[in-house]
Amino acid sequence: MKRSLAGIFAALLMTSNALAADLAPVEPVPEMPPEVTVTETTGWYLRGDVGYGFTDLRGARYFQGSNDNEVDFTSADLRDSFTVGGGVGYQVNNYLRTDLTLDYLTKADFHGSTTGECGSPLEPCTSSDRSSLSAWNLMANAYVDLGTYGIFTPYAGAGIGGSYVKWNNLRNVACQDDGGGCDDEVTHKGKGNWRFSYALMAGTSIDVSCNVKADLGYRFLHVNGGSMFGYAENGGPGRDKGFNVHEVRAGARYLFGGCQEPVAYEPAPAIPLQQPVYK
Repeated sequence: MKRSLAGIFAALLMTSNALAADLAPVEPVPEMPPEVTVTETTGWYLRGDVGYGFTDLRGARYFQGSNDNEVDFTSADLRDSFTVGGGVGYQVNNYLRTDLTLDYLTKADFHGSTTGECGSPLEPCTSSDRSSLSAWNLMANAYVDLGTYGIFTPYAGAGIGGSYVKWNNLRNVACQDDGGGCDDEVTHKGKGNWRFSYALMAGTSIDVSCNVKADLGYRFLHVNGGSMFGYAENGGPGRDKGFNVHEVRAGARYLFGGCQEPVAYEPAPAIPLQQPVYK
């Protein structure tokens, strides 16, 4: 009897060991780190701007008398003006963007004076000269965004292009310095021409929404010199030496597709647990 029980117990023990050997171990599934997708803001945008420009005329010259003697205006001042414009651009990445802009410098009044002789007999006299100019500025620009701090993104930029400057007719009246009288008013036909220009910009963009950014900045615009007015009544033609515009600007940019949210976290696909294999 004891031998029978011992034999049964040994048989059960052998069977249990065999089943345990046939049971394959379950490998632990490693936890995958979350997948982070880094996206950049890119795409086309439209922009619009308005500004106030403090203009600085670099001087003006004209031919005096028989047109063989070019002299400077005694005084030449260009008054301030407004600008309005727009453009289309492309955001290359989070740090670089470019655009093509066209803006209009509204009428800036010119006040000047010259000295010479007038009247009969000839006496020393001073003329009062009045005109105005306006300009279209076509510029290709590039900007470097200097990082984003909250909703603010400061930037610096530069542009190059051309300006079509249109001078209105210049009217001048020469009066004797001793108060003896004035000559009749003389009108010189204004000139218009394209000129080389360049710009330097700095400012900050402000996030308004996912695809709208406000823009506050400063622009320095330099326009080369060119023709100013023609010949009339033994005087002229004249030319200006160019001018600078120190401009305070405000505007907005609309970025197409700017509301596409980047994928910040994407969980790894679920991997089914490995089932035990019995042999």
